[in-house]
Amino acid sequence: MLYAKDQALIWEYDHEVLRIEPWGANAFRVRASKDKLHDDDWALLPADSSAEEAAVAVAEDGRSAYIVNGKIRADVERSGRITFTNDKGEVLLRETEKTYQLKSGGRDIVPIPGSRDYAVTLRFHAKDGEKLYGMGQYQQSLLDLKGCRLELNHRNSQTSVPFVLSNAGYGMLWHNPAIGQASFNTNVTEWAAASTKQLDYWITAGDTPAEIEESYARATGTVPMMPEFGMGFWQCKLRYRDQEELLHVAREHIRRGLPISVIVIDFFHWTNQGDWKFDERYWPDPEGMVRELQEMGIELMVSVWPTVQTESENYGEMVEKGYLVRTDRGVRTQFQFLGQNEIFDATHPDARRYLWEKIKRNYYDKGIRLFWLDEAEPEFAVYDHDIYRYDAGPSLQVGNWYPSQYSRAFYEGMTGEGQENVINLVRSAWAGSQRYGALAWSGDIASSFEVLGHQVRAGLNMAIAGIPWWTTDIGGFHGGNPDDPAFRECIVRWFQYSTFSPVMRLHGDRSPYQEPHTGLPGGGLWGSGADNEVWSYGEEAYEIFADHMRLRERLRPYIREQMAAAHAKGTPPMRPLFYDFPGDEASWDVDDQFLFGPDLLIAPILEAGARGRSVYLPAGATWTDAYSGETYGGGQTILADAPLERIPVYLKNGAKLPIRADQA
Repeated sequence: MLYAKDQALIWEYDHEVLRIEPWGANAFRVRASKDKLHDDDWALLPADSSAEEAAVAVAEDGRSAYIVNGKIRADVERSGRITFTNDKGEVLLRETEKTYQLKSGGRDIVPIPGSRDYAVTLRFHAKDGEKLYGMGQYQQSLLDLKGCRLELNHRNSQTSVPFVLSNAGYGMLWHNPAIGQASFNTNVTEWAAASTKQLDYWITAGDTPAEIEESYARATGTVPMMPEFGMGFWQCKLRYRDQEELLHVAREHIRRGLPISVIVIDFFHWTNQGDWKFDERYWPDPEGMVRELQEMGIELMVSVWPTVQTESENYGEMVEKGYLVRTDRGVRTQFQFLGQNEIFDATHPDARRYLWEKIKRNYYDKGIRLFWLDEAEPEFAVYDHDIYRYDAGPSLQVGNWYPSQYSRAFYEGMTGEGQENVINLVRSAWAGSQRYGALAWSGDIASSFEVLGHQVRAGLNMAIAGIPWWTTDIGGFHGGNPDDPAFRECIVRWFQYSTFSPVMRLHGDRSPYQEPHTGLPGGGLWGSGADNEVWSYGEEAYEIFADHMRLRERLRPYIREQMAAAHAKGTPPMRPLFYDFPGDEASWDVDDQFLFGPDLLIAPILEAGARGRSVYLPAGATWTDAYSGETYGGGQTILADAPLERIPVYLKNGAKLPIRADQA
């Protein structure tokens, strides 16, 4: 049966119900189930009431119907099969057909015995020549995801944000936090969840990538305005072990006249995991430390983990109140690191408030306004989601929602205190995380040129997935000896790349590893890596680092404009070439360059020993070498010089930006 109700198109057959309704301009939300439909707001905001009124029409014979909302139309056949087209009549997506022989079609909603849950699969015909982007952060060398099978599951360095943008003119959000997979095969596109309540997705049509991205941002929210300190240089290492060590590094930056906006206290500055407070043996005067840093113009960021070990002063109360993730089978331990740990349940509203009360008392009230939400996937010792359970439901069904709710706990706490422009560094994100001030970073990655190349693609796909605030550990996290010439070259190139990233942040666990500071419990349990300050890598590297730190400062007005656009419209500051040049077909294939705002084209160096590289300049603009001043027409590939002290940077249409120091 096909019919219209409340501006929605409804199809019902043998206990299955399908609902297609307008959800913002040029967009639909689509839900289907063999049980009742649920109104879960996992990532989507309430539908935009300013959207055009949808037109719904059912054929007189009842064998077909359609719904139109601006630039997108959905046709539903009597069998329930859906076809999406744009306002030009071009097919965007069409479900595969259920045939008599195969008995499998566009939607499989298969009951799980003994429950009211379902295994769900959604299939669309693949499109020849289609290119696909987004989906979050996967550690691979691919930007175009056509042909990829992607696990919908967060892991350390893997962030699943299931929004995909197509060069065919649509964007689609798989609005389901269940553990699953997406396969963009040459014969079929397939989305699947092993256990869920319903099929749920959102789809929009647009004439340009920017129009699609802005529609998605309206549906799921935009980042706050980035605070001024976020736009400068962030200093971090594994780990500053006490208050005096950290202050010494901050003072040295000021003594040298080096720009610095943020300095970081990493893990095990605390007593026990789950106490969420300073170990006073190593951090005796947090308020005084914060005051001194702020007098130097430096903001302090403090690491917070969601792990709660059995020895924590809060463990018993959190177990009693149900504020920890549950383990349905086996022992309760969910993570093992210097103790047996369970994990704070970020999906529990009361647990979020409980955590914030601890954070406020022990950090926020001491003047700290910036937090590092580590382990945010969360990181389980084993990713067996069938044994874990949250307040919101089984991990198999809701596990990917966790990082957004972890960010939400801090965002709501901080805004509740009257703070504006919230930003917190977080190791994982999901659709909607951006509206909670989430600055995602690419996790505990290795220190190599190959991995640097992976980050370039990962950052661009995170941007398209709707997470415009993104960064990496400059130099990678695991390994890298500051005295090794090969690593010095790698970190120089990484530093140059990060100068043009949304956030410029130095971090890493350098070798050789240092021994524990005291061996005492709490903050003395863990040591640190080798020095990781900009003066730790020799004079040649230091001069290059310092030049790029000052370049970042000169670009602050420009960066501020890009952050305002991200806040207002969801425009990612760092984005693929096709975002601004969709009419240039060649730009859709460039995966190792990017635009930083509309006026800067960046071509990072991703190979050891390289002192030049080919650079594609998109058609439709002229491009000026920011260092030599030479101007080129668009639509061509050139060979660019890249001496160790700089990477290729090009200005669009004569833009006046102070890349060179003599232009300041």
